[in-house]
Amino acid sequence: MRLWKVTVKSRLLAGLGLALCCFSLIIFSQVNTPAASLSPLPNSLPHPQVHPLPPMLANWQDSTDSGDYFDQVKPPNFGHLLWSKFPIQVYVERPVDANKSEEWVAAVLDVVREWGVYLPLEVVDSSEVADIRILRRAPPLRQGVLRSRSGEATYELYARRDGDKTVLSHRFSVYLNPNQVGKYVRATARHELGHALGIWGHSLMETDVLYFSQVRNPPPISARDVNTLKRVYEQPTRLGW
Repeated sequence: MRLWKVTVKSRLLAGLGLALCCFSLIIFSQVNTPAASLSPLPNSLPHPQVHPLPPMLANWQDSTDSGDYFDQVKPPNFGHLLWSKFPIQVYVERPVDANKSEEWVAAVLDVVREWGVYLPLEVVDSSEVADIRILRRAPPLRQGVLRSRSGEATYELYARRDGDKTVLSHRFSVYLNPNQVGKYVRATARHELGHALGIWGHSLMETDVLYFSQVRNPPPISARDVNTLKRVYEQPTRLGW
């Protein structure tokens, strides 16, 4: 399977949006991240289309009528960052320090299982084949961002050859700051994985996982989080086509 990654140049940003963007648990704007040695994305991609709704989300019903925060989701120019091939393969990095590895990995795997109620997720052993990599590393330094960040989710666009078709695809890397401890490990992982699964925006309510800032008592995944995720997966995108 041949791959063509998106070249991050101004001429492509105008048509495709940011090839690499990020969110974190503190408030800051999306940013460009330069990339090198990437070949151009083919210009023969189809118009945005709607994928079939994943069964888990199709069956989801909110008995509390809690609403959503879909109006806060701001997708890139090429469409919503949703997945169309399932299960979504997730790689969880195992820290070198064995004393910290077991507890950290267990916490992150718990979060993967939480989101796995709503979308089919599969934990894999290889980062090379993963759609989402969860890494126990400090988020990369960003120009103009001085504050320490709890976590960050970044994506990368690429085009893959599927038979006689070229399909626009993406990968996510989730960075979890190793300085996080206790319940905040789960809170950060829960938040950033929510971004990686497609919620490219923040809630304005503290009771939602995708609230824009860290809170003292981190909430579980809320009905509003799932309602928003479902609406995202009902939207058109170029990804997967």
